Amino acid sequence: MASKVVHAYYLDDEVLLDAVKALKIKHYHINEVYTPFPVHGLDKLMGIPHTRLAICAFLYGLVGLSVAATMMNFIMIEDWPQDIGGKPSFSFIENLPSFVPIMFELTVFFAAHLMVLTFYMRSKLWPFKKAENPDERTTDDHFLVELNATDDQVDDLTSLLHASGAVEVNLKEA
Repeated sequence: MASKVVHAYYLDDEVLLDAVKALKIKHYHINEVYTPFPVHGLDKLMGIPHTRLAICAFLYGLVGLSVAATMMNFIMIEDWPQDIGGKPSFSFIENLPSFVPIMFELTVFFAAHLMVLTFYMRSKLWPFKKAENPDERTTDDHFLVELNATDDQVDDLTSLLHASGAVEVNLKEA
């Protein structure tokens, strides 16, 4: 059987959510949904698991904190201790309050910059990469649901999509 790719276009996010619910009830597999902005609740409807990016951000922050503490201990205590304001640098613990701003800044710096790299790697979005969006209207004001269907399913699927509020349904060969 030949397979076709069905693109259904919607103009409203609430109508899109209702259409995804109807498609899930009928057990159609949704390949992708393209939206101009994040639609709350869409990930749960599609069955997308929770992201673990927050764990990565925490670990990257710990790396930044470790680098900051190690760097300041080496620079200010071991390598070149200085008498600043009449306060000698005998140990890291005695000078910890003055190191807190630097440790905070490096924690945020590492977490932010490494999260950008993680986001690019995870979503496969690289600078200068050509967009994989099937229709430019989805970056402005349209919502697109992409499905695969066999020749037997096309008529039922298109009628279901029009009934769910689709303003346009296009068929393409897979």
